[in-house]
Amino acid sequence: MGMPQPLIVQGDNTILLDVHDPDADAARAAIAPFTELEKSPEHFHTYRITPLSVWNAASAGLSADEVVTALSENSRFPVPPHVRTTIEELIGRYGKLRLEPGDSDYRLRLIVPDADIRAELRSRPAIASYIRGEDGEDTFLIDLVDRGSVKLELIRIGYPVDDRAPLIDGEAVEFSMRESTASGKPFHLRDYQREAARTFWGEGRPGAGYGTVVLPCGAGKTVVGMAAMDLLKTSTLILTTNVAAVHQWIDELLDKTHLTEDDIGEYTGHRKDVKPITVATYQILVWRPDRDSPFPHFDLFRRNRWGLIIYDEVHLLPAPIFRVTAEIQAIRRLGLTATLVREDGREEDVFSLVGPKRYDVPWKELEQKGWIAEAVCYEIRLDMPHGLRTEYAVADKRAKFRIASENPAKVDAVEQIVANHREDAIIVIGQYLSQLHELAERLDAPIITGKTPNARREEIYGAFRSGELRVIVVSKVANFAIDLPDASVAIQVSGSFGSRQEEAQRLGRILRPKQGQRHNSFFYTLISNQTVEEQFAANRQKFLTEQGYAYHIEHWEDT
Repeated sequence: MGMPQPLIVQGDNTILLDVHDPDADAARAAIAPFTELEKSPEHFHTYRITPLSVWNAASAGLSADEVVTALSENSRFPVPPHVRTTIEELIGRYGKLRLEPGDSDYRLRLIVPDADIRAELRSRPAIASYIRGEDGEDTFLIDLVDRGSVKLELIRIGYPVDDRAPLIDGEAVEFSMRESTASGKPFHLRDYQREAARTFWGEGRPGAGYGTVVLPCGAGKTVVGMAAMDLLKTSTLILTTNVAAVHQWIDELLDKTHLTEDDIGEYTGHRKDVKPITVATYQILVWRPDRDSPFPHFDLFRRNRWGLIIYDEVHLLPAPIFRVTAEIQAIRRLGLTATLVREDGREEDVFSLVGPKRYDVPWKELEQKGWIAEAVCYEIRLDMPHGLRTEYAVADKRAKFRIASENPAKVDAVEQIVANHREDAIIVIGQYLSQLHELAERLDAPIITGKTPNARREEIYGAFRSGELRVIVVSKVANFAIDLPDASVAIQVSGSFGSRQEEAQRLGRILRPKQGQRHNSFFYTLISNQTVEEQFAANRQKFLTEQGYAYHIEHWEDT
């Protein structure tokens, strides 16, 4: 009798992967295109089959038979019949509705072969309002500008659209990657970065050229974006989270490509340059004088003949930009992110308007290959001082969280942890400014908050990268899109109510590979005992263990 297979397919559409099975890696690769990884602790990883995950697979060309075969060949027990049926029905829905070129530059044809579905669409006001007529028995006419809005409404009722309408090429740009960086270091694309860009591009065929790439923090998502730019060689608009991230993108482009400063524009609150390659912030695009005014900077999307738009940290894409993204469906769109989880639950909007997930790699897989650092996570629990326990007991829930977060015992604990890591580059991260200023003073370290001018932020980040600074204290401004490649220790003194998104970003600050022999990184979270912080810490612990990281709980008096 042979070895049991590595997968257990369950009736609730979850799949358990036995990571100790010798065929576990092959099974993981087989199911990755049509499942979502939910958690990956030590022994069994849990994947889930969802409508979005199956439609992602269908958009990549997988058939229902291929999906069911991948499950059957790797399953320890027979695949439940209703799971097969669910997969067949979901994949059967993809491609039932197709968008194709119309009879003019301003119209598209929505092909709906099924008469019952046509009747359903006519009966739904949210969809019928976009129908501009019918062309034969099975075709609705749609205005080009409504392309994204129609796709969004259709996926909300369970009909993902196979968008085969052409994409514009945009203005041509001379673009090429360097073989060594501007500073003289060897540079080449990693295999997964090249594969991610090519999968997005899809050789230029219909139905490709839009979608999302999911890679861990530290895995080089910026390089994937540049690899896509190299394939397309077209005018590109890059949208990212803040001014520091804009400057990081510009620095990376100058360092790793043959672009010059004359080729790259910055579009922020400080500068408004539009050039063949333009990098802008989400904040400037969604700024308006008041709630009733239009967004004056939305015209950036139309001020150049863009051939590619890159949405950095696409899980943070502000809701108003979905509106304009719905209008520009003829432009190639690449989303980059470490997690498709959105705190507002609008993952379907990303699927419809930016594009389906085209490529992802698990965190632990890149760690095993040495592309990101191995992280060890510690939760340090500290008692509240006696004088604060009564104040905490009578406070409301929000006040309780702040009192627990600002437990003064944490300052001593941070000092000791910093002393224990004398050779490491350390980031101290928190939420409450009074606590952070006290920590900065005690540690004799600079502090970066939302009020820190951008020039000063970049001066501090530069000193940290160069090794001139060993410890910095940062507020939530450091969560996203900041390149701190040599950070090896993160100390979290307070979080934002256990946000999974935030935890992914904070852990990502220390995952980039380190110079030299040592490869471990350390992530410390400080928690006040017997307080609401423990409840939120449970969310963080769940996230980290689901990603496969060792998680240790220690009491401060024992350390």
